[in-house]
Amino acid sequence: MSELTDDLLQAFPYLTTRPSRDWPAFDCPPEHLLAFLQALREEYGYDFLSDVTAIDWYEESPRFVVVYHLYSIQQSRYIRVATPCVDDNEPSVPSVAGLWPTADWHERETYDMFGIKFVGHPDLRRILMWESYPYFPLRKEFPLAGHEVELPNEEIAERTGVKVKPAPMMGGPFHSGQTGPMSRREPRADDESWNETKPRPDELESFEKPREFRESARKEQ
Repeated sequence: MSELTDDLLQAFPYLTTRPSRDWPAFDCPPEHLLAFLQALREEYGYDFLSDVTAIDWYEESPRFVVVYHLYSIQQSRYIRVATPCVDDNEPSVPSVAGLWPTADWHERETYDMFGIKFVGHPDLRRILMWESYPYFPLRKEFPLAGHEVELPNEEIAERTGVKVKPAPMMGGPFHSGQTGPMSRREPRADDESWNETKPRPDELESFEKPREFRESARKEQ
């Protein structure tokens, strides 16, 4: 382990190391998240929050994990911190917008795509989808082809006379393997393709479960 890793594990005993092939990475319990990130900013020089994202582990618990990528401009080095959400059905973590103003939009995007609430955020609204949109597109159960839903604007809906159409799956949906070297994870097309000339089947298996879980279920049969 690096000198930084040893130092952090000794100073913050609630941390555990997280597998990583690039930067030092740690798992931090959500109740210590704000204090640890504040210490990284003020005592260790990680003054730039470059990204906030999340992982959906689907059928596992905790299901959602929020991941923070921090960068020290003066030291030119990164660090990764992950924390689990406290509830699988109503996932939430503390907002870090008070530490890094750039977290405002990062957290809004993560909320919009995963449905994770950032407690204490000053303005937690959807940023890509409209406010009444009922789904979270980056959750594992969300189909790659999308859902057919009503348009939010009545005037547009009345003029077009149609609902929002899901994106056509030209040769897809496509899936990449989740194990092995990245160089060998070539995307593979599923057998559920449809387009403007080939109608979409009434029911697609991928609407219910992602491919990896369907394959796993088939092996068990």
